[in-house]
Amino acid sequence: MNEIIIGIDLGTTNSEVAIVENGQVLVIADNNKKILPSFVGIDDQGDILVGESARNQYLVYPERTVKSIKRLMGQDIQVDLAGHAYAPQEISAIILKRLKAIAEQYLDQPITKAVITVPAYFSDAQRQATREAGEIAGMEVVRMINEPTAAALAYGGNQIEQKRMLVYDLGGGTFDVSVVNIESGVVEVLSSHGDNHLGGDDFDQQIIEYILDHLLETQGVDMRQHSKALARITRAAEHAKFVLSDEPYAKIEEEYLLEHEGAAIHLSLELSRIDYEEMIADYINATIDAVHIAMKGAKLTPADIDEIVLVGGSTRTPCIRERLYNEFGFEPHSEVDPDLCVAMGAAIQSAMIGGQEVNAVLVDVTPYTYGTSAIGYLNDDYYPFTYIPIIHKNTALPNRKTEAFATHHDGQEVVDVTIYQGEDPDALNNIKIGEFLIEGLQDVEAGNVITVTLALDLNGMLHVSAQEKATGLEKSITIKNAISRFEHGALDTARHRINKLFGQNETIRVVKNEAPEIVEARKLIAKAEALFDITSNEDKEDMIDLIEDINSAIEAGLDDRLQEAAAKLADIIYYLES
Repeated sequence: MNEIIIGIDLGTTNSEVAIVENGQVLVIADNNKKILPSFVGIDDQGDILVGESARNQYLVYPERTVKSIKRLMGQDIQVDLAGHAYAPQEISAIILKRLKAIAEQYLDQPITKAVITVPAYFSDAQRQATREAGEIAGMEVVRMINEPTAAALAYGGNQIEQKRMLVYDLGGGTFDVSVVNIESGVVEVLSSHGDNHLGGDDFDQQIIEYILDHLLETQGVDMRQHSKALARITRAAEHAKFVLSDEPYAKIEEEYLLEHEGAAIHLSLELSRIDYEEMIADYINATIDAVHIAMKGAKLTPADIDEIVLVGGSTRTPCIRERLYNEFGFEPHSEVDPDLCVAMGAAIQSAMIGGQEVNAVLVDVTPYTYGTSAIGYLNDDYYPFTYIPIIHKNTALPNRKTEAFATHHDGQEVVDVTIYQGEDPDALNNIKIGEFLIEGLQDVEAGNVITVTLALDLNGMLHVSAQEKATGLEKSITIKNAISRFEHGALDTARHRINKLFGQNETIRVVKNEAPEIVEARKLIAKAEALFDITSNEDKEDMIDLIEDINSAIEAGLDDRLQEAAAKLADIIYYLES
């Protein structure tokens, strides 16, 4: 049996391991999860926790858990973990060792060699620390490649014709941008720029500060002094960031953070995407400045760039795509999962070193942009049919996005929702594909918020709904064959490509517009599952039984049974988190 070299993306927030198998790139899953959170902890018995279990423990015992260690790589410092001091290389080695074990379990053979990716802007000291971490984990690091190079391989490793690509890589803790030239399978980095201390962690911190200020102002408590409460606030901030990638508002709620002067302190507030994007505007501006520096270093202009590739989970922030579109005039690519494409590129590099043949990385995308119209400005003039894109072209399928709008007149009781396909800023120049009215709105002043949700599935069905935010009043339609205009084949071909990438046994989740009580029940299930690793077997069994009851009630359409099971599950979660 030939020795296999694995590809590893050692990330600040998450890490992944991948291989090439039968010519196809495979990110290896552990318990059906392809992403391993970059958390390391020590439990009550002194055993090492890595990944999801360590992240769950962070909520309860932050002093026994380490996260974002990548930001400290290359520094001559020690971090405290349960009263013991460790070098950053040692913590990273624990993560690498876990990834190694995941690969060994899947392949049923020992692994001794790896390709590990690093940010393009990593210094020599940081690269050496990464190599040392690999050696501590028991692997020879046969090569370290830059993360943008790995992403470019995932997108264009089999590219024959010349293509210039801008790789915008914004992860949890680092940012870099590279201009690369791809030709005949060779990826050449023309220039790079970045910041090793700019990433999604900074975005989280802005939300955390917003929450802390809110609690200080409304409850008179400074949560900075309470590590466990602060850990829960941090997790809530991270979740809000994820929600705001797809939704215009995020509810931030945590029950019983602590008791203060005999009273329980609860957290409940709402954060809008507009306010969030204002919080992180300086960070986004810094990344765009870095893009300009990288372009100047490559002696290229925006017109010379053929493609923009988005890498890293933080690139899901909508304003990033908008800023890049404004700079270059075309949509960035994100069809390969931004969280996985670096690991996939590392696997391709590993396969090349090992003499394997690699086929193209394929996913299915929407070739069109879908959106609606609103009153706004076009060419600096007031215009009632300004096009507002919601799902952008080159977005991986299935996909669901929501945008918020506001009524324009006092007492406005009706809103006309018209859906278009196209790219033109003037909605009337695009293709109208559906329309409906949402009637009976509140008799209130202008500014009544209406959210519009588009959900596009693999079968070409575009589900559109509009909801009055204050009351929940909702109207929806389904537009059939919204993506039937694929230029290069029918949906059967698209499904075949998706199945080939994910494997025949992988379930493709189709997002549906569901009733609010079902949505809330699914959130409860996710919250319960996140607590499994820190829950007694008895409580865990009760939670599993209730989750099964909830799923059965949803399938059978039994609302009373759903509400009863959800209430019981909420009680257990409240007890465990208290």
